[in-house]
Amino acid sequence: MAPLAHATSLPGYPGASLRADAARNVAQIRSAAIAAFHGRGLGTPLEEIAAAAGVSKATIYNRFGGRQGLIDAVIEELVGTEMGTILDRARQPGDPWERLASYITDLCDLQYREPAAVDVHLMTYPGSAQVTAQWSAGQAAGIALVEQAHQAGVLRADCTADDLYQALVANGL
Repeated sequence: MAPLAHATSLPGYPGASLRADAARNVAQIRSAAIAAFHGRGLGTPLEEIAAAAGVSKATIYNRFGGRQGLIDAVIEELVGTEMGTILDRARQPGDPWERLASYITDLCDLQYREPAAVDVHLMTYPGSAQVTAQWSAGQAAGIALVEQAHQAGVLRADCTADDLYQALVANGL
């Protein structure tokens, strides 16, 4: 059976839903994963998450397919919402230098506060579709901001989007 992530119904069976205890397990695993990943990043051992949720590690695999599925199920709540806010702010009209500086400051601040954001920026789990999507959106925004700053003449031509990426990686490390 495919991982159920945070679903309460069974894929391929319209109207069929998880038993109450299975739905409760999914909710408990999600909650425990968010707390654990928030504190230690996406590499937190699944055994610790299972223990905090009051389930076996096998239940995580049964309901989420393993670490990648669990990450995909919770990364939006951990990092995605705030990344979306940062990206929206960076896309607002205004001074290209201020937008670039704000983007960098906001990302660094997020890295300091949220270990899972570091995992996204470092692409620690490239098999996670949600992590890859967030990383790609951030990369595209960084490239656009650097290009706009170049066009406005507020950023030296030899400062590239790759330099920005390397700075964020260094900050994360």
